[in-house]
Amino acid sequence: MTASGKKILVAEDDKFLMKVYQSKLKDEGYELITASDGEEALAKIKEETPNLVLLDIMMPKKNGFEVLKESKSNSKTKGIPIIILSNLGQDSDINEGVKIGADDYIIKSNISINGILEKIEKFIK
Repeated sequence: MTASGKKILVAEDDKFLMKVYQSKLKDEGYELITASDGEEALAKIKEETPNLVLLDIMMPKKNGFEVLKESKSNSKTKGIPIIILSNLGQDSDINEGVKIGADDYIIKSNISINGILEKIEKFIK
């Protein structure tokens, strides 16, 4: 699949993981937008209107749940698919993310970068 012209926002405060995601997604042809905290993620979602957001939960300034809630309540951004990519794997966290409007919830330790790509491609066809 060619990802040409498809923008993905990766909101992640872990610099190592951000580099891994950047490298793989750029190799696959995606245009990448990055944010290292929740406030920056929210601003870039509104400004850039990406085709998809990969959203960490534990971030500075605003957590991922707050970013998700604000994005899904904004008429301009509510249709953007948001995949939570977190180390928080308790049922309560997953249920909260889905209830607020996450399109998918991935536990980082349970998936490979190729698995993440498969999830992305499911939403960006």
